[in-house]
Amino acid sequence: MENFIPDIYQKNIYDIDYQKLKKQGIKCLLFDLDNTLVPVKESVPSENVKDLFMYLEKNFKVIILSNSGKKRLIPFKEGLNVDVAASAHKPSKKKYLKIMNLYKFKEYEIAAIGDQLLTDIYGANRVGVTSILINPIGDYEKIWTKVNRFIEKFIYRKLKKKNILVKGSYYD
Repeated sequence: MENFIPDIYQKNIYDIDYQKLKKQGIKCLLFDLDNTLVPVKESVPSENVKDLFMYLEKNFKVIILSNSGKKRLIPFKEGLNVDVAASAHKPSKKKYLKIMNLYKFKEYEIAAIGDQLLTDIYGANRVGVTSILINPIGDYEKIWTKVNRFIEKFIYRKLKKKNILVKGSYYD
């Protein structure tokens, strides 16, 4: 169960203490796309996301790491002026390791931010990067995400019983 426990849990991407991450030695931020940065049906980044990324790029290498395909990520790559890693197959380690190798980052220099325990948090924890869970920002989800959410309910229930991870009890 420990692979599903995020290092940090915040309400959304705007509540994360990025300065604290920088002080801890984080140099690279990997953001999930769907229901982390934008709702699933949105095809371009919002002004708020653009503003956040402009701020973050002054202190971090920012990359979108998504299970979505390349076509879905192109408007975000262009609109946010960031690198993207498409079809990541999270929680697979492959794209995380490729990013570490390509950009010469150590696992302790990377934080991965996402809304799903089974893909984002589990994937980040498998490779030893700082895992940051946020609440999903949209209601619509694709079928595989719905399946993951069903499984997540059981994980959340077990972790809540142990008072390890309780929805709405944020920490960093």
